[in-house]
Amino acid sequence: MRVVVTGGAGFLGSHLCDALVARGDEVWCVDDLSTSGPGNLGHLRDEPRFRFVAGDISESLRIPCPVDAVAHLASPASPPDYHSRPLHTLAAGSRGTENALRLAGRYQARFLLASTSEVYGDPLVHPQPEDDWGHVNPVGPRSVYDEAKRFAEALTMAFRRSEGTDTGIVRIFNTYGPRMRPYDGRVVSSFIRQALRNEPLTVYGDGSQTRSFCYVDDLVRGLVAMLDSDEPGPFNFGNPDERTVDELAHLVIEATGTASGIRRLPLPVDDPTRRCPVIDRAREHLGWSPKITLGEGLRHTVEWFRSRPPDDGGPETPHDDGF
Repeated sequence: MRVVVTGGAGFLGSHLCDALVARGDEVWCVDDLSTSGPGNLGHLRDEPRFRFVAGDISESLRIPCPVDAVAHLASPASPPDYHSRPLHTLAAGSRGTENALRLAGRYQARFLLASTSEVYGDPLVHPQPEDDWGHVNPVGPRSVYDEAKRFAEALTMAFRRSEGTDTGIVRIFNTYGPRMRPYDGRVVSSFIRQALRNEPLTVYGDGSQTRSFCYVDDLVRGLVAMLDSDEPGPFNFGNPDERTVDELAHLVIEATGTASGIRRLPLPVDDPTRRCPVIDRAREHLGWSPKITLGEGLRHTVEWFRSRPPDDGGPETPHDDGF
């Protein structure tokens, strides 16, 4: 297939580009590099089936040839990014999603929306099934990301119902792995970076809040399966192995062999207390479920961080995951 991947230079997007190129697809990666860098794609530079297009999809999305699929991942996804670029985040979820949908519709192509577990907000139902409508603060500090994704889902379904566009929605829960940025505000990258510098791991609140952590290779398998299907979703994509943040901190300390301790700070506003997906629909309709354990995934991720040049410091921000 010829596949357009918006946000293809980012953490998840670059891994999806790799998987599609590896199986023989032609990939057009579109990214404005505002929250990512070309380093994630350097190994694809000489790949004849790969094309990079620099651009902001909230302004326009033009590909000079017919396409078979559009995977829409473009959006600031970590707290420091969407807090510092709120209007850009809302534009990516609204105008950017519409531009991607119109490109797919023009060529009767498959459209995949990478939504997020953040549409559930601080959920009242646990674990979260896809028919939970969510508990989101529409005016809180996280709302620009949460509501951008909720609007993107509504827009995607409107195009499916009114235009007949072949759409699919996935809701991505906490994902981790190589190519995460050290200061992206995600809890796994924050903990690993601090541990490798022998600094205390910053835990917000009492550490009893829960998350479910899915390794990036598992997540990308699900994205490819959804692209190849005609399922509309939404499907939860995540690992139902629920862990507390305190548990994660001790697993990172063990994986890195650091002497780091733990320091505690107040919980950020609107931080979800529990987050865990029900993935029965993805299992039934796509045959997908995660295979890589948290311990194995953390080892791979720590090895990747250790292989990078030492970081030169950056802002410490409250951590959580967009997706």
